[in-house]
Amino acid sequence: MANLDPQFQKTLATAFESAVEHLAGLDQNPVAATVDRQTLRHRLCRPLTAEGVPPEQVVAELVKDVEGGILGFAGGRFFGWVVGGSLPAALAADWLTAAWDQNAVLYASGPAAAIVEEVVGEWLKEILGLPAKASFALVSGCQMAHATCLAAARHSLLAKRGWDVEQQGLYGAPRIRILANNQRHGSIERAVRLLGLGLSQVEDLATDQQGHLQVEALDEAFKRDPSAPTIVLLQAGDINTGAFDQFEAVIPLAHKHGAWVHVDGAFGLWAAASPRYRHLVKGVEAADSWATDGHKWLNVPFDCGYALVAEPDAHRAAMSHRAAYLTHDAEARDQFDWNPEWSRRARGFPTYAALRQLGREGLAVLVEGCCQHARSLVMGIGCLPGVEVLCEPVINQGLVRFLDPKTGAGNRDHDRRTDEVIAAIAAGGEAFFTGSTWNGIRVMRVSVCNWRTSERDVQRAIAAVRTVVERTQAVQLQALS
Repeated sequence: MANLDPQFQKTLATAFESAVEHLAGLDQNPVAATVDRQTLRHRLCRPLTAEGVPPEQVVAELVKDVEGGILGFAGGRFFGWVVGGSLPAALAADWLTAAWDQNAVLYASGPAAAIVEEVVGEWLKEILGLPAKASFALVSGCQMAHATCLAAARHSLLAKRGWDVEQQGLYGAPRIRILANNQRHGSIERAVRLLGLGLSQVEDLATDQQGHLQVEALDEAFKRDPSAPTIVLLQAGDINTGAFDQFEAVIPLAHKHGAWVHVDGAFGLWAAASPRYRHLVKGVEAADSWATDGHKWLNVPFDCGYALVAEPDAHRAAMSHRAAYLTHDAEARDQFDWNPEWSRRARGFPTYAALRQLGREGLAVLVEGCCQHARSLVMGIGCLPGVEVLCEPVINQGLVRFLDPKTGAGNRDHDRRTDEVIAAIAAGGEAFFTGSTWNGIRVMRVSVCNWRTSERDVQRAIAAVRTVVERTQAVQLQALS
């Protein structure tokens, strides 16, 4: 420390103290934001001075100015969207990643980062039960994992029809049809747009009430046009219900027609890490590509996603680039060959640290614990008056809604009350949930992805919901009387 630049020493010490204070306060502090946008803008819209500001002052003032505007993602009482926390080893490795400041694009520009990423890729394939020959990429999240995998699919399908899409582009190329579960996540649509495949080429296939793709619907689609180059999009963990498509039935059917099968496993693919839930992904290893997140169930810091592809040649052809000024390695893996980013953070370090901290058993305990907490939350909230359980958790996701108590209330009334209760829970600060629209009605999603969530957190959250339900119901009934 004696030789460290004093500016670094003071600034990093300020940041460390603030980070520790934030983490220590997660159990007591409100989970939702406590200030509005106007307040944040007033604090943060400072004039940009000509002479600059001392770095430790910048950090201290930043911490002060954002106070009340930081959500409690990292704590055990955050159940919104599908957001994990950060394991201690992963967070510490992420801090070091910033300090080491490697451009993890080539072995030459970060040897340790490249080798760590090699190791991480092999561990991920092993944990997720995917083919050892599959290629992989560490990307910014499941959004870019989809784009990476579908770029490989585009290359493979068109190359089989004599079309070099990387050289010729899509003008005049054979049309690629996309058959998709109609409950797919929006990140799929963005990837389709980014790749120029076109949303008009996406054909929605019927699902059952829980979001499972109907095999008969897929079969009928192939019968209508059996020769079209096709991508079939499946889900491992529906965003609302946690449902898994029937991989053992659907994938062989798709492959019979020469289709490429891509699996959106943003969180659900991690079921493979648990002996108790592994049956849900049975047969998924036969797909052609898979996408998942690290900043969800693995609990590494944002941003981190994983793309895995069963055809390495197609994957590499879609992504790789060569230039005379780059230093390529003949033996080590250059990350540049497998992902769409040129300048990229060394995401392998936090993933490596998380997997080493947990080990196989620890990862299984994390997955199973979250699933149990999700069930306890959904069923505990469902026992409250005026609450309807719409979807019991298959894994770590569930749905409830809040019913309007007035006589003759319809879905529109229940929708309004559901949104009001969600907002009131967040305002109370004890827990945080988010809403969604499912089968045409408004619901409250319950999502548990954080290693820190405990049974005590679950009971606090149920008590917070009970307080809101009873208070708002009493107010509404009084207004009706």
